[in-house]
Formats: sequence, structure tokens, C-alpha cells
Amino acid sequence: MKKRCVITGLGIICPVGNDVKESWDSIQAGKSGLGVVKSIDTEGCYANLGGEVFCDELPAPQYDRSARLCIKAAEEAISDAGLSEQRAGEAGVIVGSCIGGAVSIDEYLTAQKEGKEDDSRIPNMAASSIANSAAAYLGLNGVTANIVNACAAGTMSIAYACDLIRSGSGDIFLAGGTDPFSSLAFAGFHALHALSEEPCSPLNHSHGITLGEGSGILVVEEYEHAVARGAKIYCEVAGYGVNCDAYHITAPDPSGEGQMDVIRRALSSAEVTPSEIAYVNAHGTGTAKNDEAEFLSLHTIFDGTDVSVSSTKSMTGHCLGAAGAVEAVFTVKAVSEDILPPTIGYSEEDKVTLKEKAGDLDFVANDSRKKEIPMAMSNSFAFGGTNASIIFAKEAKQHEEAPKEKLYITGFGQVLSAKEDPSAKVATVALDMKDFTDRGVKLGVFRKLDKFSQLQLISGIDALKSADVTVSEENERRIGTIIGTSAGPVTEVSNFQKNICEKGATAGSAFTFPNTVYNAAGGHFSIFTKTKGYCATVANGTQAGLQSVAYACDVLEKGNEDIMLAAGTDEGSDMVTFFYEHSKINGENVLGEGSSTIVLETADSAKRRGAHTYAEVAGYACTHSAGKADYTEAQAMKDAISKALAKAGYQASDIDSVYAVISNQDKKQAAESAVLTEVFGAKEIRDVREQTGDCRAASANAQLVEAAKAIDEGSVKHTLAVSYGCGSYTAVVLKECE
Repeated sequence: MKKRCVITGLGIICPVGNDVKESWDSIQAGKSGLGVVKSIDTEGCYANLGGEVFCDELPAPQYDRSARLCIKAAEEAISDAGLSEQRAGEAGVIVGSCIGGAVSIDEYLTAQKEGKEDDSRIPNMAASSIANSAAAYLGLNGVTANIVNACAAGTMSIAYACDLIRSGSGDIFLAGGTDPFSSLAFAGFHALHALSEEPCSPLNHSHGITLGEGSGILVVEEYEHAVARGAKIYCEVAGYGVNCDAYHITAPDPSGEGQMDVIRRALSSAEVTPSEIAYVNAHGTGTAKNDEAEFLSLHTIFDGTDVSVSSTKSMTGHCLGAAGAVEAVFTVKAVSEDILPPTIGYSEEDKVTLKEKAGDLDFVANDSRKKEIPMAMSNSFAFGGTNASIIFAKEAKQHEEAPKEKLYITGFGQVLSAKEDPSAKVATVALDMKDFTDRGVKLGVFRKLDKFSQLQLISGIDALKSADVTVSEENERRIGTIIGTSAGPVTEVSNFQKNICEKGATAGSAFTFPNTVYNAAGGHFSIFTKTKGYCATVANGTQAGLQSVAYACDVLEKGNEDIMLAAGTDEGSDMVTFFYEHSKINGENVLGEGSSTIVLETADSAKRRGAHTYAEVAGYACTHSAGKADYTEAQAMKDAISKALAKAGYQASDIDSVYAVISNQDKKQAAESAVLTEVFGAKEIRDVREQTGDCRAASANAQLVEAAKAIDEGSVKHTLAVSYGCGSYTAVVLKECE
């Protein structure tokens, strides 16, 4: 039977409360947490409302506010789950975020403007730092990842935690989302004219959003593990779905097709019908386009049932990457206590209009009420076209585990810098319009792309061509993409924030803001290629490239997709160079940039298509160490290698060639090199960065491409690639195709 995943602990901090009790009491009472913004300067803005957190006891001042909110919620969740220090130490951390370390960037730029530079904020700027900071502070040594798919990230993190449990990567995960109130998000949505001048009124007036902040963390645990330790169980994660609209970078598909498909995916995953869902916590942002599309999808799926619907964003505001997790906490409470949360803000006149819009559906207006809720759904729809839906149940149906298929590499595409000048500190990729027109990309599309998105689009298009994949209406929903990155669109983010730091929140650019979200590159790629399957972006240091391969393999094993593109992408820029020089994490290595996309495919799909198979994925593993000692952290690399070999059924002596992208910091590099020597003896350790410079996540994937080529050429039979980043390691074993 498939492993069951249950919720055994909850933690939250949000505009309506600093813990679960206060927040849930506020939600039941219909209490709004929205008010005039105090944390940023809104002078000259047409709107000035937000949902802010006021807490004098936020832990870990050395970290970004996103991590501090996460740690606060995680501490409550650990306590609520009754986890001992030892058991908590085994837990993994999967955190969703939209804007990452935006507050740290803002604080740094503000201090710089005042002539008081504070380098201590630099390591906190990238979203990669969030889960690692939480793991380090709390002493958590399980698999970590930062899912950075904008407003769907929190929901996706819970789903990914379940995938990791079912793949045997851990028994306990702290999963959820976090995002702070920031000038970046406020100025960006202000530029899009998407903010409401009044408190947001989702599924009602729909005049715009009101931003919020906070963190929601859920303890997701394997059922037998929870029972064995006598854990309290709130409910079960019955099913979930993730997909992509492939329509527009900021707006939902007005047909609602993507939303309907992701809801159906969740229902199919849970093996239930729409009539079995008693409550839906809607995405409900309060913008006209989002609300219209969501009304359509809800009516299409749930008309004729007795489902109840509400949007708790009417009280919390839109907490961005934390939204799905905050709303998951409320949905779990709804299921466990049989209480429907309301959407607030309806006048008597509004209720008349609502009745016309609602039709058969029960929209919960203003007041919470009792209802038996055996099963509930929470939906999240995001920038970049990402959609996620998750179902919680008092008791879920047990499912047979699908037979595992062999997974093959059937193609790849790469655009990488070349380390030509030995004296240069940076190696770059020069792209011009011809590189795009040669691939069918028109000028109008090209103009919308930042460098990060350009690199990803080129490598992704080339990967599909290499694998001879033609996207059609028949297969578009069975082709997905996972992108791993160390720093994401750091140039676009820093330039956007520099502008608003100098000129104020009214100076945000509606043209550049969409590319400040980490999953924009994936969104642009899906829109151009029309691939509508599972999509995710993972920010987790250099090893995020290889982690995207492991993640994609987990998705393929679920059976919804036939083909997954796993990418590692990182750009170079003055900001990246500055970041690495000041944080002293690149040693003497030349900084490069690039994108490496690998096509992974099930054996059945590859056979049907007559695809060329370069190598089979024999095993993979992700690990993490919260230990501060270089040797302790390097032991996590040894664990990743050992687990990947065990999954493949091999010994280290079976491996013909080893590829490694290890740390550039002297002490850590020495510890990791010692581990490689301990495991593989005198075998040569190959490093692709000698030719390309350090392309970070792209280098992590480029080494796997080289390994697959070596197998395909017949020079070796078994290879292993391993990479580091943010205290995490991923190892992948390839073998020759049978």
C-alpha cells in the first residue's frame, strides 16, 4: 500500500494572530487583520492597506524576516506535534516563499544609501537561505528545500513533503510557507494597479488584493511513524495536484482550464468525487480576473454538490508564498473541528448579488458556522501560471502503490559560459536576438525575458528538441518542469529594489516586477512551449540543479506525468559577483552562468515514442546537515552518496566515474574532498567547472549530462554525480540502458 501522510502539528503567525489559537479564534469570529501599513513608506501610493504581523518575540534576529516568521511558526508546530529533540532533529524542512530575502535586500540598500553598509544581511538575500536558516536554528537534519512558486509555494511544499515521505526520504517534515511584508511586493502590485484601496473583498467586490505576511507550518508525518510514537493526528493529506496554465505570466487563464485540471488532479490523487468535498478554502485574492476564473472553475467542478466555499484572505490579506500554508492550517482546523471559516465584508446588498453569483454553491458570508467536514480542499493559483490544490480528510482512502517504472534520460539542452580568460573573475553567456529567432522565439516574447528566463528558455527548448519531443494537445498536460536555482533572478530583484529604495514605492515597474518572482522563468518557458504539467522551482544552493532531477523523478513515479524537464539555472551579474565576493563562498573559482536542462522520461513513454535513451536513473538521494562544523556537514554528502548507491543496488566500487561539484570554501572543500577519497579511493573526480566556471545550479546538472553522455558513448557503465549547497547534498547514480 502507498504510505499515508498525516498532519500531527500546526504552527502559524499571521495578521490575525501570533499562534494557532489566536489566529483560529480570529478567523471564527470574522476578525480582520488588515489596516494601514506601518512597516514601509506608502507616501504617494493610491492604496495604503496591508495585513502585518506585530510580534515582540520573533526569534533569530540574525536571519531575514521570512526565516524568522518561519522559525516562529515551526517552533509552535514542533511543540504541538510533541516531537522530542531527537525526533525533531530527524525532520526535514520544506518551505515555500514568493519574495525570499527581500527585506534583507531592502535593509542592505537602505543602509548603503545612508553610508552604513551591513554585510551581515548579504547571506540572507536569496530565498535559498530560508529553509537552511530554519534548519540550522532548530537543529533539523532532514531533507530541505525552498519551493519558490509565488502564491502556490506554501501548498506545493506540503505536497512535496508527502512525495518525499512516500519516496522514503524521511518520516517527518516541517512543511509550509513564509513571506514578509516588503516594499518589493507592495511596489510591484502597486505598479500593476492590483491593490485595493479598501480592505480586499474576494468573491465579492473584487477590486484588488490587500497584501499580508506571515508563516504557516504543518508537521507532515508518515502515518505508521505517527501512530508508533502516539502522536495526535489532526487529519490526513488525502491528495494533491500541481500544474501550469501556460497562459500568462501574471493573469489566470480566463477559461479556468488550468484551475479545473489541478482540482481534478487532486480529486484523482485522493480517489474521491467532487461531492465528497464538504469545504473549499478558495484562492480568493480579490482581483476581478482571478475571482472570475475561480468562480467559473468552482461552478464547473462543484455545481450540484453541497460544497461550502470561503476565502480567509478577506481577513489575513494575501500572504504570498505563505498564503497556501496559512490557509492549509485553517483548512485543517476546519476539518478537525467541523467549522466553516467565513469570507467577511458582505453587506446585505452584497449578499443578494452573491446569491446570484453563487448559484448552487454555498458561499460562507461573514459568519463562521458548524458543518460536518469529513474532507476539505485548499486551492492556490499563482504568478507564472502555477496552480496547486490539496485535500485534507479525517480519514483518507488507502491506495495501492503504483508499480515503479524505469526512468531514462532522453535528451538535454545546455547554454553555459566558457572559462576562456584565466585572469577573469566572471565568465558570461552572450545571447542576442538571433539565438531566439533561430528557436522560433519572436521579439515580443524576447522583450519580456530577463537574463535568468533567457537562459532557461534556450536550454529548455534545446532539451525538447534533443529528446525529439513535440508538445501537442494530447501530451501537453503530461509534460512538466522542475527548475533548480541557487540565486534565481537576482539581477532583476536587486535592480527593482534599488529603484524603489531610491525613489519610493510609487517607482515600481509593472514591466519588470513579474520577473522578480523566482518561478517567472518556468512560467515563460511553459507559456512558450505550452507544457502544462507539474511545474516547480526550487531554490537551494548549487545542488538545486541535481535536486530538481531527484524531485522530477519523484513526480514521474506518481504517474501523472510521462516526461519531466529537470533544470539547473543561474545567471551571472555584477550583483551575483558582489554577493559571492562579500559572502566569501566562491573561493578563487571563476563565476559562470548558464542553464542545463535534462529530459527525464518513463520507460513506457520512451518506448511509445521510440526515444533514444542515454542512461537510466538507477538511484538518487537528497540529504542535509544542520551541523556547523565542516566535517559534520560533509558527512551529509557521504550519506547522500550511500543512499543513492543503496537505491541503485550498487557499491562504490561499481561506479566507473565520479562527477562532483563541491564547495569552494577551503575548509568545507577539504572535508568534502576527504569524503570523496574515503568513499571512492583513488578514482578521478571530474569537475565541469574547470571548463565553464562556477555556473552553480547549472554546473550541478551539467555534470549529469556529461555522465549520461559517457554512458551513451559506451566508455563507462555506471556513474555518480554529487553536488552541495546550503548544507544540502544530492547524489544521482546513472547506469547503462538495458
